[in-house]
Amino acid sequence: MTPESAKRLSNWQSLVRAMKSWRTASVSLMSFSSGMPLGLVWIAIPDWMTKIGVDLRVVGLITLAQAPWMFKFLWAPLMDRYVPLQRLGRRRGWIAIAQVALFATTLSLAGVGGHPDTPWVVGALALAVAFAAATQDIALDAYAVDVLRPEEQGVAVGARTAVYRAAMYLAGGFSITLAGMTSWPLVLVLLSVCYLPLIVITWKAPEPEGQLPAPKTVREAVWLPFLGFLSRHRALEILSFVLLYKFADQLAQTLQRSFLVQAGYSDFDRGVALATVGLVGNLIGVFFGGALTTTLGLGRSLWLFGFLQIFSNLGYVLLSVQPGPNRWLMYGAMAFETLASGMGTGAYGVLLLRLTQKRFSATQYALFSSLFGLPRLLSGPITGFLVHAIGWTSFFWFSIFAGIPGMLLLGRFVPWGQREPEFSIEPPKYKDPLSSGQLALRGAIGAIAGLGIGALIRAALRALEGVKDGKPFAPMAELLTFLNPNDLKGWLSLVALTTFAAVCGLFTAAVVAARHGAGAEVETPLEG
Repeated sequence: MTPESAKRLSNWQSLVRAMKSWRTASVSLMSFSSGMPLGLVWIAIPDWMTKIGVDLRVVGLITLAQAPWMFKFLWAPLMDRYVPLQRLGRRRGWIAIAQVALFATTLSLAGVGGHPDTPWVVGALALAVAFAAATQDIALDAYAVDVLRPEEQGVAVGARTAVYRAAMYLAGGFSITLAGMTSWPLVLVLLSVCYLPLIVITWKAPEPEGQLPAPKTVREAVWLPFLGFLSRHRALEILSFVLLYKFADQLAQTLQRSFLVQAGYSDFDRGVALATVGLVGNLIGVFFGGALTTTLGLGRSLWLFGFLQIFSNLGYVLLSVQPGPNRWLMYGAMAFETLASGMGTGAYGVLLLRLTQKRFSATQYALFSSLFGLPRLLSGPITGFLVHAIGWTSFFWFSIFAGIPGMLLLGRFVPWGQREPEFSIEPPKYKDPLSSGQLALRGAIGAIAGLGIGALIRAALRALEGVKDGKPFAPMAELLTFLNPNDLKGWLSLVALTTFAAVCGLFTAAVVAARHGAGAEVETPLEG
């Protein structure tokens, strides 16, 4: 047997062992309780409220209950700092508390299920479900970082996604069907009961090996996760790579449904493509993409799957030039794109586990996952205006080229053919320390810059939207309207931009502090 074949055998044996691991099984099974709340809040409750005749404006406000998933990084430091149940440890203790809260709030929803005159109570309970679910997600992601061994991470990422999607389907689409045959109170009781065996799994799950000490203060829990990452060599390049690796993929998927509608595909064809072909392709892709990082290595997987997910958009280019609907070409393009996207997501999920430091796993992973979702959030307005300006064919070509910067950044850390990435290449070089006042000043400058840039981008996009309706391009007028909100939507936009500015300020201060030696005592190499 050659050394190379022995190495391959060892890799496959590691993969088999990972599939049999109780650590992998625990992380995967507990993900079921992450998928259920999202399916309930995002899919089932709006459908339920609309069907019983609740005003659409109220239903729209109820959908704001999804907000805790977007802002979960704000309270993640508390979950790094405190250990709520000593017997279960820092991570499993928070997971168990969140699961009990999910059981109680879902059961409470069943109590108002027969009273359609209480939509605001339903909205408040939906918000409580979302907050408990986001809290559980923080702790579960941190637990996965802490407990999984490197050879188990790929399998766990794929299995977690499959279990998560199954639970989301159960609490979302399937619960709507079952409620139509029975009643919402019964369905909600059944969903709440599903949390009970998951609490038992959390209780029996293994505790992570070699636990690192928790931050001593809340200030450390908030500040050190930033410094611990930003003090790494080329930290900003790493963050740019995390932001851009999936950008081409996310750009193409943003208005996927709108493209299929405008291309003339029927409701049946779109439903099969999105809910069956797309879902199956994505699940298979994530599972095998994550698992193959064990045999191929994370570095090779990021290269291979990165190219696949970029060039899979060629299928949409072909669809956009068809003279009419082409069902089988559409199914094939959707299958290839979702499979490649899933494989990229699988490798990307392993990367996030590797980047996260175990001492601050709750806060850092929450920040990384929020950063991952940022391009998806920003690509919506960008896609709409690009398609309006250049058409679908040119847009899909543009989405392919938009993936090149992420691959160029990948080459900075993983040369082609290298098995594993190296994100800590040389020790960082520190400048003289700054005082608290100097850091605060730089943070304020960063916040003001973030506020100005965000406001200008929003004003420009709103002005371009007006141009489509025949109005003159007037970004300054839109900027003044934004700064003086007169309705709920305007106030929510102002709050969102203020939050963005605060994050920019904190990030700026953290980058400057890290460059001047703060956090040098925090472990900087990649762990695990």
